Amino acid sequence: MALDGEYEPSAWQWVRDQVAEYEASGGERANTLRDSGLPVIIVTTRGNKSRKIRKFALMRVEHDGEYALVASQGGAPTNPSWYFNLIDDPSALAIQDGPLPFDFTARVVEGDERALWWERAVAAYPEYAEYQTKTSRTIPVFIASRTSP
Repeated sequence: MALDGEYEPSAWQWVRDQVAEYEASGGERANTLRDSGLPVIIVTTRGNKSRKIRKFALMRVEHDGEYALVASQGGAPTNPSWYFNLIDDPSALAIQDGPLPFDFTARVVEGDERALWWERAVAAYPEYAEYQTKTSRTIPVFIASRTSP
């Protein structure tokens, strides 16, 4: 895995706990969004300011080995901090969807490609559609493509 350095856990206890439990169990536990039953992945990025390793869960939106990373932040007016991490360094990305993490590179999608992935994201997690109605910004969608074997 290319991402090394000091890990700074989330300020939110539930996020720290979920990441730790997911990783410790190889994705067998803590693999859904709280009690929703909807699957999540663990995303690792490098902080664009701190340069520290950051980890968090995102909804699992996968198609043909690629993943959509939806920067919804629950429909907040601003993008989540991890959005800026990937803009700063799109190759400083690992995704764990099961026992092991793999390296990925992310890119923001727009137009028809975004519309296709947005449809997939809403199918996986219908709340995304509601989040979009809460904000005037167009919620960014990254596509993550695997770079490591």
